[in-house]
Amino acid sequence: MQRRDFIKKVGAGSLALGAGVGTSGAVQAKAEFKWKMVTTWPKNFPGLGTGANNLARLITEMSGGRIEVKVYGAKELVPAFEVFDAVSRGTAEMGHGAAYYWKGKNEAFQFFSTVPFGLTAQEMNGWLYYGGGMELWEEAYAPFNLIPAPAGNTTVQMGGWFNREINSLDDLKGLKMRIPGLGGEVLKRLGGTPVNLPGGELFTALTSGTIDATEWVGPYNDLAFGLYKAAKYYYYPGFHEPGTVLEAVINKEAFEKLPDDLRSIVLNACRVVNLDMVAEYAARNPGAMRQLIEQHGVSVRSYPADVIAQLRKVSEEVVAEVAAKDDFSKRVYASYKKFLDESRSFSAVSDLAYLKARDET
Repeated sequence: MQRRDFIKKVGAGSLALGAGVGTSGAVQAKAEFKWKMVTTWPKNFPGLGTGANNLARLITEMSGGRIEVKVYGAKELVPAFEVFDAVSRGTAEMGHGAAYYWKGKNEAFQFFSTVPFGLTAQEMNGWLYYGGGMELWEEAYAPFNLIPAPAGNTTVQMGGWFNREINSLDDLKGLKMRIPGLGGEVLKRLGGTPVNLPGGELFTALTSGTIDATEWVGPYNDLAFGLYKAAKYYYYPGFHEPGTVLEAVINKEAFEKLPDDLRSIVLNACRVVNLDMVAEYAARNPGAMRQLIEQHGVSVRSYPADVIAQLRKVSEEVVAEVAAKDDFSKRVYASYKKFLDESRSFSAVSDLAYLKARDET
């Protein structure tokens, strides 16, 4: 009976998430656990912020109200880039962000968010869920009193917004660009200056000239921020973020206070939201891109082939250097690289071959 009841709750919560409607009528129990979730995103920001909201709502509904999760956007409780530490020390029970923001703790963390010219969203899920990635991620966060879980993916991103054309590698020299993670180090090697800013500060920084360019996510999110008002050129592909995992970080002590069924609900809610966000971006990005072009006159440009070639070369060097820093980084890289090599071989005769066949005119 308990098992059937649990499955019913999971099903109801999952359906509610997909339909975008609440099931508040099913929430009856008094909250046994009241959790705070801090995020790196502006409150209610489309895709990212709403993904955090969906996770909180789903946990509450699937638990029948036994866990009540309240979401705090960036700066509401803690600054965007203090989410990791806040959850680690127990200021909040849960956080929502991306692992590359915490590279100062351990550079290997970046493998659990995204790697330039690396795994796509679908491939990242394969590595994490079935390729040994989760076990390594859990090991990485354990010293910080944290349990990680994939809780969203923005899929292949755009290259970014620029106030000048990129016609050669010389155009990257001296460029001040908001770009986090390993992609930022690649830009630095090519003579640019990477800047790490939270999303809520990008528009002001770009319009004021504090930065010359910025990447954010893709059409859906970039349109919501109005970045087309601040820069003229929109470049692709997003070599630096081919499938960026968003994470839930859970305070280990808070998690261990939950009974087994609620632990399962929390982790499975993360899984549902992780997969749901991929579908949302697939649905929202095409229309947003059309709007940027047709209504706002955005100039969409491809990086020149020689620039892409050099970005790939430098990316390989940067990733290899991070991988060589310590034994743990070597293990993470070996696991990631094995999965990437196998995925590359198969995608050549599956996804890549199909897309070429479908879209050739």
